[in-house]
Amino acid sequence: MTSRMNLGNFDVVVVGSGSAGACAAIASARLGASTLIIDRLPFIGGTSTGVLDTFYGFYTPGERSKKIVGGIPDDVVNTLKKLGPVLERPNTYGAGTGITYNPEHLKVAWERLLINSGVKILLHSLLQEVNVKDGRIDSITVATRAGLAKISGKSFIDATGDADLSYFAGFSFEKAGELSPAQTMTTTFRMVNVDTAKRKSFSKEELHSEMEKAASDGYRLPRREGSDHITTVPNTMATVMTRVDSIKIKDDNEIESVLDNPFFLSESEIYGREQALEYARFLIDRVPGYEKSTIYGLSTFLGIRESRRVYGDYRVTRDDVLNAQQFDDQIALCGAPIEDHHSGTGTNWAYIPESGAVGIPLRALQVKDSTNTLVVGRCFSATHDAHASIRSMAQCMAMGTAAGTVASLATKSSGDIRNVEFSVIKSTLVSSGSILEIPE
Repeated sequence: MTSRMNLGNFDVVVVGSGSAGACAAIASARLGASTLIIDRLPFIGGTSTGVLDTFYGFYTPGERSKKIVGGIPDDVVNTLKKLGPVLERPNTYGAGTGITYNPEHLKVAWERLLINSGVKILLHSLLQEVNVKDGRIDSITVATRAGLAKISGKSFIDATGDADLSYFAGFSFEKAGELSPAQTMTTTFRMVNVDTAKRKSFSKEELHSEMEKAASDGYRLPRREGSDHITTVPNTMATVMTRVDSIKIKDDNEIESVLDNPFFLSESEIYGREQALEYARFLIDRVPGYEKSTIYGLSTFLGIRESRRVYGDYRVTRDDVLNAQQFDDQIALCGAPIEDHHSGTGTNWAYIPESGAVGIPLRALQVKDSTNTLVVGRCFSATHDAHASIRSMAQCMAMGTAAGTVASLATKSSGDIRNVEFSVIKSTLVSSGSILEIPE
């Protein structure tokens, strides 16, 4: 048997360093808990640095836009501004103002914030096992370049995006596609040497019409209403266009996701890159401003919108979102529309009326089957439709801030996440700049 290193015992262990996990670790450490953050990648940020370049969800959409996310997420944006340009721009589909950044700068921004907060960072480490007793995670095992290593903790936060921590722990979850159609995946890419002024003269409707025409002419374009946008780099455009299915229906009608079959995930990564080249060919051939451009930069990995969603003490629903439901235990707000990237050529949208915002309850972050585990980011407890709204990165950051706060406070009571009075959680979040109620 291979011996296992012991990498230590921490108050709070955060698995996954995307926008949710990084904010969770920062919040935890700032409150004095010894905090470790772990990621399989060689950099911090997950989707925020490996796939995308824009934070959505800081503002509600509509004519009376309201800022509904603050605190640590503001620290992230302010740190980015010290490193280079940051742009605020409207969303193509009316999802509210986005904050566009340089992903390479964000890698460094995340690292600086984590280190300055006192977080211990462990990269190049893939979760392998979770040791659970009576609903309590005692320790985890990760695979490192030096071999298998054990890590112990009082409180744990599942910020893996795919609910890997909960999956290995045996906690209950819904697999994408089981109850509702699963959202698709996207390989993003950047185009350089674009005449952005000329590109601006071509409307969204004209772009989508040209996609339909190109598909009829033989271009392999699964999605016919993708988008492109300016970046912080002159004459460079970023895209959200490709569409890769995340599930297969097997012969026995069983659903197989990219997380069930390693070969399926590998094939999907390859197919996403091939698609990106085809969409780039379309842009160069058919869209004004792209005539002299070239593809330069593919996303580090596929952008997965939906895979596993953990069952928490509460599941946020479609009705909650569209009715702008408020909760007694809400720890964040979301004004983003339901954005369902289903299989096929289009995308379904449903908007919260009157620039409203739904509350995100703490109960949706409390893993139902565990006494010391919280879940944040796109694997939090919600139905398919509600998840398609609240998975925006600003909401992931807000959820992370709340979970890190709860986990840190819980270490004073052996890590039990339900032993912390909500009034204490609320006052701590508000004092740190988090926004829990819709501004007037």
